[in-house]
Amino acid sequence: MLIFKIFRRPEWDAFRAAGSTAGAPVDLADGFIHFSTAAQVAETAARHFATESDLVLVAVDPAALGAGLRWEPSRGGALFPHLYRRLDLADVIWDKSLPLGAAGHIFPEGVP
Repeated sequence: MLIFKIFRRPEWDAFRAAGSTAGAPVDLADGFIHFSTAAQVAETAARHFATESDLVLVAVDPAALGAGLRWEPSRGGALFPHLYRRLDLADVIWDKSLPLGAAGHIFPEGVP
């Protein structure tokens, strides 16, 4: 199982250059990095990035994140993965563009 993080292109570029990140502005404000499961990521994209087209979808193995990963209730009680440490580039399994199409974001095959 993989979990997913959506970055705006400048956030992704800064993450790649630095080798680690504390997350996007919303993550910094909340004190943890927000992730979504495969079942949650399309709703996350629609809710928080509805009109944004230059996005990057990042996949991470939750088992590799250790004790910093917590599953916490959010939206209607659903459990979401939240990371309470910096995310390292070495944690990323893959990254893919997440373009905006006429009917919403176009996810890579197999996600969600």
